[in-house]
Amino acid sequence: MQTVDWQRIIDKHGPAVWRTAYRLLGNDADSADCFQETFVSALEIRRNSRIRNFKALLTHLATVRAIDKLRHRFYRSSNCVNMDSADLDDIAGGQPAPEQKLQSQELSEKLRQSLSQLRSQEAEVFCLRYLDDFSYRRIGKQLKIKTNTIGVLLHRARVKLKILLEESPPKEIFKKVVL
Repeated sequence: MQTVDWQRIIDKHGPAVWRTAYRLLGNDADSADCFQETFVSALEIRRNSRIRNFKALLTHLATVRAIDKLRHRFYRSSNCVNMDSADLDDIAGGQPAPEQKLQSQELSEKLRQSLSQLRSQEAEVFCLRYLDDFSYRRIGKQLKIKTNTIGVLLHRARVKLKILLEESPPKEIFKKVVL
């Protein structure tokens, strides 16, 4: 077999191999690995057979190696995402972050304070509907009032609560506590 000047082949076909790898992989590190693997594979092929068209072989090898790297990248990332999600759930235990917990506490306190400023029937209907998840019908039976009246009381309660909560929004309270 005839000897091959690999440096000349790399100089001549290297840029095409690099472009092929980079176009598919999109980053220097993976493209460099692919570039190297392409020439190592070509060297192994050359040991066993004669190569008639180096450019075609090298472009083919670069494409195959790049696709293999992409498959590995996406397989690894999909497994890592699933694994990380499970690990984060185990670590966090579904508990809110301390800032969120504080903000929720502040909102709950402000809501309690605002509910206390509503008429008793408005506050009761609001709590049964939105905190206890009662249906209009069930609220009507419990309080012995008509369904239409429940709708009116809920509307009044929401309007008043919106005004009361906007006067001192929980975000402002949160900022004052944290800062």
